[in-house]
Amino acid sequence: MSAADGRSRLLVLRALGLGDLLTGIPALRALRRHFPGHELVLAAPGRLAPAAAATGCVDRLLATGATGRRVPGELRWDGPAPVLAVDLHGCGEESLRPLRALRPRRLIGYAATEAGGAGWRADEHERDRWCRLLRSHGIPADATDLLIRRPAARSPAPGAVVLHPGADAGARRWPADRFAAVARALRRTGRPVVVTAGAGEAGLAQEVAALAGLPPGSVVGGTADVPFETLAALVAGASAVVAGDTGLSHLATALGTASVTLFGPVSPRLWGPPADARHRILWRPDRPEDDRPGDAHGEAPDPRLLRIGPEDVLSELRALPSLCDGRR
Repeated sequence: MSAADGRSRLLVLRALGLGDLLTGIPALRALRRHFPGHELVLAAPGRLAPAAAATGCVDRLLATGATGRRVPGELRWDGPAPVLAVDLHGCGEESLRPLRALRPRRLIGYAATEAGGAGWRADEHERDRWCRLLRSHGIPADATDLLIRRPAARSPAPGAVVLHPGADAGARRWPADRFAAVARALRRTGRPVVVTAGAGEAGLAQEVAALAGLPPGSVVGGTADVPFETLAALVAGASAVVAGDTGLSHLATALGTASVTLFGPVSPRLWGPPADARHRILWRPDRPEDDRPGDAHGEAPDPRLLRIGPEDVLSELRALPSLCDGRR
């Protein structure tokens, strides 16, 4: 049951993306505090190792091989079984199965059906969901405890507004020409603009930069993901971040950087930042009371996202303290 240094091991499954990791910080931090003498191992994609380390909660990352948002079929765990395994990945037997196969002394997760304790709620915010699960098992958890330490490295573009037009699904991808319109307006005020791109998004980012008339070097990334250390320094040093509901918007939240997040097809009530003047949200549902999510993995931009125009984004940017009073 022990790590090489003699500590008992705790395994957490959250084999998803950067945004998922960052929204899981309050639950991971709760486990870290409740089990201070344990080695906390996170089962997640290997590319998230630097981000996992930056949370200050994770001792080691166990790389998973499943693609996309699929549940890993098995976990390559070495040595004695973990004393505790926690499913922060899904709800039910599919995500519990690879943990159960390791025969942990104790297993925490949302079962498909439960005789008692916490039950899965589809309309619950992601941070609240996992903290409630832990509390139901006697582990105190605070869903607002989500900030990470700002990186020591200097930003490659201090004071810039960072625009991130990419997303892993077309449903959450605001049109390139609208990002370009925002960039042009910011440039007219003398504000520097940087466009970020994940792996395979170089064409999209370059299109935004070209339409906006941005100078050479304004695009960061694209051929491959921007190294996390560079991305964190860029976001931490930015005046603001403008993005859809993606990992970059969650990174801005975790670093306390001002942001404008464009939501669609999923409501900010389920994935949005906490109430804070630094974080502005744009959400245009069919009816004010309608928070039902659309297809988060669809190919075409969600209609609610398309109801947001460049002037809506610029208005929210102007309301940010970091842009309206001269501070970073």
